[in-house]
Amino acid sequence: MRNEADEILDDCLSRWHSWAKPQGHTTGHARCSAGMDQYRPSRQYDDSNGALDGDLEHMRCKQVDFDVRQMNQPHQTAIYVLARNLSTGYFVWANPRLPYDPEEREAIVREARAIITKKLLASGVL
Repeated sequence: MRNEADEILDDCLSRWHSWAKPQGHTTGHARCSAGMDQYRPSRQYDDSNGALDGDLEHMRCKQVDFDVRQMNQPHQTAIYVLARNLSTGYFVWANPRLPYDPEEREAIVREARAIITKKLLASGVL
């Protein structure tokens, strides 16, 4: 039986994985002209256009990224695989660094979930 804390952690890891995915190479024009590069627009409407929410999400994901990178192996790998599975919605991804035995692998994932939950609670993300 899953509780609300597990669902919140799953949502947080899923959003972090989507945020952390490397963006593909794009070609085209620069985002702004060279003459306007130093211009910083007003942020007076950022509360209504969603930019503040995006900034908050970016800060949360940076903290999750930092906390995951501070974990030791194999727990770090378990979180990476779990986040990928949660993000895609299919629990088919695996990693050869984790044990092949499903019971051992599940025990490591449970330990990793407990470790990252404690870290995210301490950092104020959860």
